[in-house]
Amino acid sequence: MLTTLKMLAKNEDGATAIEYGLIAALIAVAAIAAFQLVGTNLSSVFNTVATKL
Repeated sequence: MLTTLKMLAKNEDGATAIEYGLIAALIAVAAIAAFQLVGTNLSSVFNTVATKL
């Protein structure tokens, strides 16, 4: 039983998967924030062009 617990403590496969998941989530949050910022600025540009027409 003690050897099994030692093996589980040394196993890092799950930790690696969690790290990759956190990195993917961080990239997704950054992409969503960037798209929202670009969308707001683009909408402002279109409104300005429409007003000047």
